[in-house]
Amino acid sequence: MAVYHSRIIEKSFSDALDLAGCVYLKGPKFCGKTTTSERLAQSVIYLNDPDRTESYLSIASHSPSRLLEGLTPRLIDEWQLAPQLWEAIRFAVDRRKETGQFIITGSATPISGDFHHSGAGRIARLVMRTMTLFESGESTGEISLKKLFEGYDDIYAANSLKIDDIAYLACRGGWPEACFKNLSLDRISFVAENYLESIFANDLPLLESKNYDRALLRSFFRSYSRSIGSQRKITDISKEAGVSEESGYSYYQYLKDIFVIEESLAWNPNIRSKSAIRTSPTRYLTDPSLACAALGAKPGLLIYDIETLGFVFENLCIRDLRVYCQTIGGTVMHYRDRNNLECDAVITLPNGDYGLVEIKIGGKEAIEHGVSTLKKLEAKIDTDKEKKPSFLMVLTAVTPFAEKRRDGVLVVPIGTLAP
Repeated sequence: MAVYHSRIIEKSFSDALDLAGCVYLKGPKFCGKTTTSERLAQSVIYLNDPDRTESYLSIASHSPSRLLEGLTPRLIDEWQLAPQLWEAIRFAVDRRKETGQFIITGSATPISGDFHHSGAGRIARLVMRTMTLFESGESTGEISLKKLFEGYDDIYAANSLKIDDIAYLACRGGWPEACFKNLSLDRISFVAENYLESIFANDLPLLESKNYDRALLRSFFRSYSRSIGSQRKITDISKEAGVSEESGYSYYQYLKDIFVIEESLAWNPNIRSKSAIRTSPTRYLTDPSLACAALGAKPGLLIYDIETLGFVFENLCIRDLRVYCQTIGGTVMHYRDRNNLECDAVITLPNGDYGLVEIKIGGKEAIEHGVSTLKKLEAKIDTDKEKKPSFLMVLTAVTPFAEKRRDGVLVVPIGTLAP
């Protein structure tokens, strides 16, 4: 039996089941949604079971409530294959008036989005992502993001990750299937490459319904992968890929619908100057390995292409920050104004607290540039209308240890960070 490795989302998942009648766990394929859900479920049906899918879909069309019968919480895996179950679940939750009745998982937005009710108050939504470095064991976890927001900044932790390790981890990604197999360099991209083949092939019902040109979709994805960490326009990405603007937007939405693209929205604080804040999202993928696979970037090549490594490392850090701050209700955004003052990550909490983060591979000059950026942005924030930042952090790849500088800025290697 395969060993189960615990996930950060488990507590949020359990809490949601205590508060809502149904929990909808969504996220990319292969990230571990089903495996984690099975640990909390008392009964389960797999709508993508090839031996039973046809029967399940027939029942869902004529008598969807029959699929809801069983011990609770009842897991319905890949529920989007039968979108009519949404209304049946919402109705069952209303009638039963109990929490923790259902778990539904999905790796794609349903083909049919015709829902009569949003499910608000009945169905809690959670996003599951690929494994962070803390979950896969590469981060020591000595620096807690939660504690930084609570004011704890007496930090020190040693970092053992080197540039070769970062390149390896970016190409491997956070796929549970890959994280604990000590993959050789020639096999490092196996899961990511397999994932890409699945999203360009005919095995996804959502793709089958679109009648896309697979070659052009692949070309668009490569172009998008070259754009991670930027606010590049979809029209420009499409043009580079050789696809029409209309097709480009269609491919872009498809990749969002299957949770491959997860962008960072713009943060709009109260600032002292009148500089216009740019609102374009920053382009990211759900896992950095997908960009590496699309671009044919192997670890041995990445360490000699620091610019590309910098972008995929940034994507890796954004993934980890999203998972870590999810435990405290946080969101990862970005900042950029018309003067091109830019902050890679702004972590915002529901109570108005926020932290400013610049992401750098390492090196004295790059870190000083990150510190300067953070200080400039901090000075622009109108603290009469906005809280002061809880912390300023340069998040790095290969600095030897975490520290608080004399100027108050934290330098934290990603290999020491945890929720």
